[in-house]
Amino acid sequence: MKSDITIPKVENVFLAAIQEWSDDFMENIWNVYLVNDSDFDLDSVMVVSKAFGTIDGEMKKTSLLRHAFMQVPSVSVVKIEMVEKSVLRLNNEFMVTYFIGSTLYDKKFIFKAQSITPDYVEEVPILFVDGVIVR
Repeated sequence: MKSDITIPKVENVFLAAIQEWSDDFMENIWNVYLVNDSDFDLDSVMVVSKAFGTIDGEMKKTSLLRHAFMQVPSVSVVKIEMVEKSVLRLNNEFMVTYFIGSTLYDKKFIFKAQSITPDYVEEVPILFVDGVIVR
């Protein structure tokens, strides 16, 4: 029974945290994007995010945020959310679920605590800007 279940592997879909100027905050902020670098459209995309970890010896966690996108076209990006400065010290977890055709895919992406910094940037495909990537 269990051997009959195949779990599809998520390929060419990843997250990138990109530092951008915000006129609202009058400073650079980090925005997280879903990058679809595949040849397939992603349908019924659901992203659930949260942050968790320890600060000064005390366990902290944020509330869950949910985002839905009807479709993310092939070779494109979609902005998920801004990551507030205070939660950069925590692990930021994003659970991404989507369909390609009738096949359901899901993957948990985690930006480790203190990893969303200019020290860990690399060029993000499609956008061609520097960002922190988790695959």
